[in-house]
Formats: sequence, structure tokens, C-alpha cells
Amino acid sequence: MIDDIIKEATRKMAGAIEFARQDFATVRTGRANPAMFNKLEADYYGSPTPIQQLATFQSPEPRVMLITPFDRTALPGIEKAIRNSDLGVNPASDGVAIRVVLPELTEERRKQYIKLVRGKAEEARVAVRNVRRHAVDQVKKAEKDKEIGEDDAKRADKRLADETKKAVDTIDDLLKAKETELMEV
Repeated sequence: MIDDIIKEATRKMAGAIEFARQDFATVRTGRANPAMFNKLEADYYGSPTPIQQLATFQSPEPRVMLITPFDRTALPGIEKAIRNSDLGVNPASDGVAIRVVLPELTEERRKQYIKLVRGKAEEARVAVRNVRRHAVDQVKKAEKDKEIGEDDAKRADKRLADETKKAVDTIDDLLKAKETELMEV
């Protein structure tokens, strides 16, 4: 029973870490990266559709992203979604593809992105702690219902604390890597 609770908590913590990793990828750095467009959706025949499903992404130069829609009728919708996003870029369409040139990041903009990434990291840490709290509540309930003993509950609490620390450390490592990437000129 305790192993099941801990396995489930560890799985959910790993999910929070993976979500943080994907969330960090959406924050743009000085280089063009298709992951920047992961959360953008374009209007395609009346329904919001992720841009990743509508086009291919190529990076012919480090700061240029070339987006070629599979269906040319999706071009205006993709262009509008990129223009209205918080990426701070201006897409240019030639009727076949969209060229997105990423401007150099200013020092001020880099600091704003670092602040944003730190906020995302804190959200991930909170998610991990919430998973731990939920698992600890399950252990306490099992102890109260006499399904497990006091010693087993203490061991489970220690294991959950260790798993939480590992997850938070992983998030901190991801944050440091992203901050380093953002500060590169």
C-alpha cells in the first residue's frame, strides 16, 4: 500500500518536472527553436488547432524560423496567432511560408524572461509539494485507519520527503540551465 502511494506520488512529480521542462522550452532565447511555438493555436476552419499540427518548422539561420503550412489556407491563421502571441516577434509571409526573425534580446528583456522562468519554476515546485502533501495525507489516513503502523508511516514520510527533494532539485537544475541559456549573448 505504501509503495503504491509513493510510486503514484513519484509519477506525478515526474509529470510536474516534465511540464516545467516543456514550459521552459516555450520561453524564447536568442536562438530560433520550434518549441517556442508549442502553446500557440491558430484558427483552422473554425477550430483552434496547435500550430505544430499545421506546419513544418525549419531554422535556416540561428535566429530565423521558417514555418511552412501543410495547407496554404492555414497561412493567415498561423501568421495571426504568432503576431498576437507574447513572443515579441513580427512574422512575414510570402504566400507560401512564414519567416519569423527573432530580434536580439536586450538585457532588460533577458531579465524579464528570467523572472518569467523563475515564476514557472516556482509553480512547478508548488505542484511537486502539493503531490507530496496529498501523498502524506493518504499515509496519515491509512495510519489512522490502522492499515499501517506508525513506523511504516514515518518511513513513508521520509521516502516522500526524499522524492520531493530530488524533484525540486531537478527543477532547480532546469532553472539554472535556462537562466544560463538566457544570459548567453
